[in-house]
Amino acid sequence: MAKKYKITQKREKCIGCGACQAVCPQNWVIGKDGKAKPKKTIISEKEYKCNKEAAEACPIGIITIEELK
Repeated sequence: MAKKYKITQKREKCIGCGACQAVCPQNWVIGKDGKAKPKKTIISEKEYKCNKEAAEACPIGIITIEELK
């Protein structure tokens, strides 16, 4: 069975730098409030790499991705 992952973001701490959107525009957008947000929080194994890079690109480390059991 294909793995699924859950993205968690402490959005209130987002500084709106856009690093996540720059590396993974397929799932990350800047909202009207100037803060980044994922288009979807439950992702497939195929979408994992891009989102993992987005999490690693975040300069304040507020994005985490965990495998759903």
